Amino acid sequence: MDQQLLALIDLQALDTRIAALEAEAARLPKQIDAIHAALAETKKALETLRVKADTAKKDLRTKEKDLEFITSKRTKAEARLWEVKNNTEYSAVLAEIEAIKQEKAKVEEEILALMELQEHLVADIRDTETQFKRREAEARQDELVVRKKLAAVEEELAGVRGERESRARELPRSLLSDYERILRARGGVAVAAVTPSAVCGGCRVAIRLQAIQELKAASQPLVCESCGRYLYWQESA
Repeated sequence: MDQQLLALIDLQALDTRIAALEAEAARLPKQIDAIHAALAETKKALETLRVKADTAKKDLRTKEKDLEFITSKRTKAEARLWEVKNNTEYSAVLAEIEAIKQEKAKVEEEILALMELQEHLVADIRDTETQFKRREAEARQDELVVRKKLAAVEEELAGVRGERESRARELPRSLLSDYERILRARGGVAVAAVTPSAVCGGCRVAIRLQAIQELKAASQPLVCESCGRYLYWQESA
């Protein structure tokens, strides 16, 4: 087989491998970002629970102060029962006391609800903290694995690029320039095989019989009349 054609076939294989490695090198950092994002979501959930717990604690203190004030108000109202001078005033104070009782009952219910909420939040915070610590450890391990893989991909990519540069120097400048033009125009495939089915491996268009004979001779690089890719004959396995 013509040496230039061999160089083109090798160059295509190297460029295909480079494209795959570059895609992997671009994908892996996004995988690391996804690991960080998932951990951040758990941390955000934990922080939200802590904020709710702080708010509930403040609300409980406020309600407890309200209860103290209402209790004091009831005590004063009950003391006035001994000071009233007629039934009208007595009834008015009793009505006031009853209203205070209802107000006190309502605040006591709110305090009970806040205490129950605090208990649930404390349990949720404890569970979420445990979950966050576990996921944090998993995230560190997962990131380490991905970074090692990324380093290996980048190392291999550097090696393949170096091999590609070496192989490219074996081609005439005009042929290399034409190959790279086709590579860009044809989705990263500038060299395609033709099998005994007699179709271009790139565009799937049938190849003329005379071109098949020339390909089998492999005396020089030939191009597909349909897609413009360089062709080479590939015997069936």
